[in-house]
Amino acid sequence: MLAVHFGAGNIGRGFIWSLLSQSGYEVVFVDINDEVVCLLKEKQEYRVIIADEHKQEQLIRNVSAVNSQTEREKVIDYITKAHLITTAVGPHILPAIATILAEGLQKRAEINQTPLHIIACENMIGGSEVLKSHVFAKISEADKPLFEKYYGFLNCAVDRIVPNQKNEDPLSVMVEPFYEWVIEKRNIIGDIPPIQGAYFVDDLKPYIERKLFTVNTGHAIASYLGYYKKLQTIQEAMNDGEIRSDVEKALQESGAVLVKKYGWNENEHQTYIQKIIQRFMNPSISDEVVRVARSPIRKLGANDRLIGPATQYYDLLGQVPLGLVKGIAALLLFDYENDDEAVALQKTIQETGVEGALYQYSQLEKDHPLVIAIKDQWQHLK
Repeated sequence: MLAVHFGAGNIGRGFIWSLLSQSGYEVVFVDINDEVVCLLKEKQEYRVIIADEHKQEQLIRNVSAVNSQTEREKVIDYITKAHLITTAVGPHILPAIATILAEGLQKRAEINQTPLHIIACENMIGGSEVLKSHVFAKISEADKPLFEKYYGFLNCAVDRIVPNQKNEDPLSVMVEPFYEWVIEKRNIIGDIPPIQGAYFVDDLKPYIERKLFTVNTGHAIASYLGYYKKLQTIQEAMNDGEIRSDVEKALQESGAVLVKKYGWNENEHQTYIQKIIQRFMNPSISDEVVRVARSPIRKLGANDRLIGPATQYYDLLGQVPLGLVKGIAALLLFDYENDDEAVALQKTIQETGVEGALYQYSQLEKDHPLVIAIKDQWQHLK
């Protein structure tokens, strides 16, 4: 079996390709980084190191790669032969790969009319549907029925911490032991693609929100409270008893939302929360507070990791979630001068106040009980 994977970065090598290799696929990387592509061609193997006390290594063999800018025809040829296509390029790069993907799929439709699944493994909701929209924008109306018949774009949720790292071997990649790859069955054409370690579900939304409201919520709050206390790493923040307690409190609140909405087993979700907290405290992974905290305006979105669970908690349970409120207040104090969104956020607060910022970025009315509580906590922290 042949899998074509767009993106030879750490997530691609350390997570997606690792599982595909274990599933028996011959995997071809597609990337524009000529240095990485040449190294993969030369060595034809690399190491995945598990970030725990044992530092176990997995050797990935039978590696190949092509440069999508200088070897365009090879990429298209691989697409015509592939049994699976995956991506890990970042949400903003999906439009850039759509052109060559559309061209390859058009040629494939002429010579190889067998079902093919495309899975965008990006840190976003509905990534594969977004990629599909970009691909369909590149093809004619006449081609669309054929694409619908043979090409299934499967949405998924991926979760694995791959820390910033510099290794002596530029191809080696360190990853945390935990991983989760949940794939929605809805657009499968024919048989489910064989992927060892992936979990196929009928409805992806509960799993996306579980990850967003637990992993992303906890990570964000640890970063903003860590920044407030002038700590450097997430591990340092989580080793601070007060911050760890605040993170746990917020995750109990977001967890109550998930249990109420989706009927999660409460004890099982408590186990999941504790597993996530232990991930943040992994001594083998050092993630910078300012890296995790970046883009605070995006994280203030009405449906994002902080405001989303907070408003749903208030709507479902009729109370103000004080743990989440403290995390949001700490976000509003994030004034890191090297982050454009942080600078813009502070300017908005100066000009319109906390109420104005929450109205502009979170769609919260100025007299909403959450706004009142967040402002009180912000003033207390300030």
